[in-house]
Amino acid sequence: METTATSDKSIGLSVLFGALGLAGALGMFLTAISHDQLGSGIAFAGAMIAGAMAIGAVHAYG
Repeated sequence: METTATSDKSIGLSVLFGALGLAGALGMFLTAISHDQLGSGIAFAGAMIAGAMAIGAVHAYG
C-alpha cells in the first residue's frame, strides 16, 4: 500500500509570487505614467522574475 504526502507549498508560493508579480506590474504602470523608462524596466523585470518563480513553485511542489 502506497502513501503520499501532499503539501500546500505550491499554492502558497504561487500566490506569494503572483502577488509580487502584480506589484511589479503596478510599479511598471506607475513609473510609465511618470515617463521613467529605467524604473519601468526594473519593475517589468521584477514582475517577470516573480511570474517565473510562481510557475516554478507550482512545478516544483505541485
